[in-house]
Amino acid sequence: MPRAILFANGDPPDPGFARQLIQPADILIAADAGARHAASLGLTPSVIIGDFDSISAEELDHFASAGARLERHPPAKDETDLELALEYALQAGCSPILILGAYGGRLDQSLGIFSLLSDPVCIAADVRADDGQTEAFFISQQAEIGGAPGDIVSLIAWGQPAEGVATQNLEYPLKAETLSPYRTRGISNVMTAEKASVSLTSGLLLCIHTRN
Repeated sequence: MPRAILFANGDPPDPGFARQLIQPADILIAADAGARHAASLGLTPSVIIGDFDSISAEELDHFASAGARLERHPPAKDETDLELALEYALQAGCSPILILGAYGGRLDQSLGIFSLLSDPVCIAADVRADDGQTEAFFISQQAEIGGAPGDIVSLIAWGQPAEGVATQNLEYPLKAETLSPYRTRGISNVMTAEKASVSLTSGLLLCIHTRN
């Protein structure tokens, strides 16, 4: 399946990280003015999706002339521009899907993005938000985390207790334990190797990996 890079309209991702990450075969999708993040890297998204309330007509004309397809939606809609772009990537069968520029700005938007990522369809497609320093994704069964010793890994039970949580290569190991959504026990663990693993038997974990 093709991998998708989805440019959201948050704080720009680290340019060095983004340039190393993006490969020629990736499908580039932008949510509204997230297209500017692609342009800052010298890239043109294959499609730009949104109500276009935060990007100028001149910019859109430029992207269209460079080959981008514009998918316009009315401002009075039930979904955010990012949700529409994410749905497009999922319907195209993309996996994994990496969202760049997802963080920054409004708290409600950030929480909304985490809610989107908790969808079982997004978990199955390995959808992650990453800005070069911090990646966030959900774990419903098991996952590997690639990084470096000293990286911080926080595991947060989402909505209900996460049971049977077990970890490997984290400084404070969990061994078939329960994390409560009302406690902070899973915050600020530390990687002891270049790869760590997390598994659970029931529930849902928000994993936030902060690179050193």
